[in-house]
Amino acid sequence: MLIEAAVLRAADAPYAIERVELADPGPGEIVVRIAGVGMCHTDLIGRVPGDLVAKPVILGHEGSGVVEAVGPGVAGVTAGDHVVMSFDSCGTCANCRDAVPGACPRMAALNMIAVPLDGRPRATDAEGNAVGNRWFGQSSFASHALGTVQNVVPVTKDVPIEKLGPLGCGVQTGAASVLISLGVKAGDDLAVFGAGAVGLAAVMAAKVAGATTIVAVDLNDARLDLARELGATHTINGADDDIAGQIRALSGGEGVQYSFDTTAVPSVVATAVASLRTTGVCGLVGVGSEEYRLDPNLLLMGRTVKGIIEGDAVPHTFIPKMIDLWRKGLFPFDRLIANYPLGEINRAEADAASGKVVKPVLIP
Repeated sequence: MLIEAAVLRAADAPYAIERVELADPGPGEIVVRIAGVGMCHTDLIGRVPGDLVAKPVILGHEGSGVVEAVGPGVAGVTAGDHVVMSFDSCGTCANCRDAVPGACPRMAALNMIAVPLDGRPRATDAEGNAVGNRWFGQSSFASHALGTVQNVVPVTKDVPIEKLGPLGCGVQTGAASVLISLGVKAGDDLAVFGAGAVGLAAVMAAKVAGATTIVAVDLNDARLDLARELGATHTINGADDDIAGQIRALSGGEGVQYSFDTTAVPSVVATAVASLRTTGVCGLVGVGSEEYRLDPNLLLMGRTVKGIIEGDAVPHTFIPKMIDLWRKGLFPFDRLIANYPLGEINRAEADAASGKVVKPVLIP
C-alpha cells in the first residue's frame, strides 16, 4: 500500500515527507493507520553521525491508531481495533517469560536497527529503494506502520486514540520505573532529575503511589512549574549549588529513598546517587555516551544504582493501567502534549530540542 512518511535520509538532514510503498502484513504482522505519534528523545539516535541507524529510515516509536489489516497467525487483534504501539520483543526468551520484555536479549536487534531481521525490504521509496521501517518494531512517523503481535496493544475505544502514542515509550518509561522497577509506595520520597516527558511521568506516578516528598530538578523553570502542578512537592533549579545537600535537607537530612535520572549527564547522575539515603536506589534511564564516575564510598554504604529499560513494564498490561488512571483524573499525561501536523515534523523537533514543548505529537 502507498503511504505518507517522514523519511530521514542523513543524520544532519531535515525530515522529508515522501510517498512510500509499504508491504502487506506478513505472518504475525499488523498494519496500523496512525492517528498520532509522539516524538521521543530516543528518536535523536537517528541523528548520531555514522551508520548506527541505516538511512534512509522512518523513525517514530510512539504510535497509536486503528488496525487496518492483520497478517496470517495474528490472534487477539482485528481490523478496527484501537491500539497503542510500544517497543518490540521476542516474547519467548527467559526475560520475556519473566515479564521484563525490555530486557529481551534481542532488544537492540528488534528495536534499534530499523531493518527487518530477514533482510526483506518492507518499505520502498519512489525509486524502489529500501527504506528502514522497523524502528522499535513500528516506524510510526507515517500515515501507516507495520507492527507485530508483541508490540501492538489493544485499548478501549472510549479514549482519544490520537493522544495515546506517548504511553508506548516515554510516558511508560517514567511511570513504570517509579511504580514497577523502583516500586515507590505510599510514604516514600523520590528525587527526579530531568523534567521532560519521562521525568514528569515519573512525578505523576509518584503522586499516584502516594510518595510524601517528590523533588523535581531541571534547568527549565517553566517545566519545574509544571512539575509542581503535576505532583512535585519541591522543585530545584539544576544550576543551584549543592543540589544533593538541598535534597537531603528536604528529606529530613538522610537523603531520599529513591532517585531517578533521565539526563545521562555524568555530573547529574553522581548528584542523584549522592542524594540517596544509605539504603536508597537510583534508577537510570537516560541514554548517553560518557562514563559515570561515582564515589565508591556511597555504594559501599548500601546504596544501589539500577539501570532500567522501559520501566520494566509489560506494555500489554501497563498501558491499559495508565489509561485507567488518566480516565480517573489521576494521571494527566495529556498535559505534556502539543500537537503538530506530520508535515511540520521539523518544527516539532526544533521546539522539543529548545524546550518549548515537552512532548510533540504528530498527527498524520
